[in-house]
Amino acid sequence: MRAESYTEPTPIQVEAIPSLLDGRDLLGCAQTGTGKTAAFALPILQRLYAVKPVGQRLPRALVIAPTRELAIQITGSFKAYGQFLSLTYAVIFGGVGQDRQVRELGRGVDILVATPGRLLDLMGQGFVKLNKVEVLVLDEADRMLDMGFINDVRRVLKALPVKRQTLLFSATMPTEVSALARSILSNPVNVAVTPVATTAARIDESIIFVAKAEKTPLLAGLLQQPAVARSLIFTRTKHGADRLVRQLGTYQIMAEALHGNKSQNVRQRTLDGFRTGRLRFLVATDIAARGIDVEGITHIVNYDLPVEPEAYVHRIGRTARAGASGIAVSLCSEEEREALRNIEKLLKRRVPVARGENRPAPAVLPPAPPAMPERASALGRTRQALAVPGRVQQRAASPTQGSASPRRPASPSQAPVSPQRSASPSQGPESPRRPVSPTQAPASPPRTAPSSPGSRTGSAARTFRQRGR
Repeated sequence: MRAESYTEPTPIQVEAIPSLLDGRDLLGCAQTGTGKTAAFALPILQRLYAVKPVGQRLPRALVIAPTRELAIQITGSFKAYGQFLSLTYAVIFGGVGQDRQVRELGRGVDILVATPGRLLDLMGQGFVKLNKVEVLVLDEADRMLDMGFINDVRRVLKALPVKRQTLLFSATMPTEVSALARSILSNPVNVAVTPVATTAARIDESIIFVAKAEKTPLLAGLLQQPAVARSLIFTRTKHGADRLVRQLGTYQIMAEALHGNKSQNVRQRTLDGFRTGRLRFLVATDIAARGIDVEGITHIVNYDLPVEPEAYVHRIGRTARAGASGIAVSLCSEEEREALRNIEKLLKRRVPVARGENRPAPAVLPPAPPAMPERASALGRTRQALAVPGRVQQRAASPTQGSASPRRPASPSQAPVSPQRSASPSQGPESPRRPVSPTQAPASPPRTAPSSPGSRTGSAARTFRQRGR
């Protein structure tokens, strides 16, 4: 713990760790950033290290998390806290190939952190066996229910030993979570370090009423302020996150998007850049509200207000972590007034309105770069011709280009062309025949070139008959 600079326990650690060391089940209600990961990780490490595994090394502790980001974060905490212990760890999640995860499971695992979908998949293939699990942790249970994982969790519970220690943590405690807790916990210890649906005391919250079309300039003006060192911006949809990143680029503000449509490698690379400070601005959907544990986030911006009021608490909980302070700004359009009322109803208080100097000024788009002078070359002339409507068509129709000129209409005195006469492929276009004068004898039909061996035979027969006459 000294290596991780842990000196004083947080309130949830003070209340939870003694009961967990005694082997009690636990129902914990705590918002993000309160130190709950260490509250369950430290007792698990001490318990497993005290008893050496016998026989095949199968998972003895299972932690189920709703998102890939949160699973990776929890695994990193276990490795950091137990870096001097001879325990093994593995994390499995979807969105990537399973070969590497299967190899890690084959080498033996003491603590397994998993998302429900990939866990069930590998269980079905026979790569994961849970018959030796001693401790089960359901983290972010309310989020797990929101994402529709309740049935997957119940299927996993059937594969676990009946005699085990079970821990359930949730930032909020809706009726469904309470019902799940009653069905899987045995005489649990209830730990609630903060009231349900409350925000951290060190977060300076404010709301800005703005037209929907003016949100992006206002956000750009906020991000250009020197005090904004690192900001996490939330949008409601995945496409909205991508669109906002492009719009911020027009203000010369570099940002990246993080949402479920991104591959796992891209998401992890984006998170690493945001964590190391290479990337200052991250635009995310609610999938990141529970899975991002980054120190030094100074500002949280709700570009879109969440549909679920509980998500507001999780979003702004990404700042003011580990005793630090932070700022949370929400942009509210006329269409989002109802969502704001639901949030304030959940919080049982009003969110302060930013006025005067606390309201950022909208940013101004930078001037467009000057156009490059066009060189007087053949390429330049071609571009100019393509840019002028009708220019190409006029040049294409010019007589100097070798195109055929339209035929003159035939006069009434001209005789129609005989349909028996056909031009050979080597001849040019056929010209109209001159009319026959009354004194001239009608011209004999032209002799056509033989087109097949049969036509040559007919010609020879006619010659023979003429000579016979």
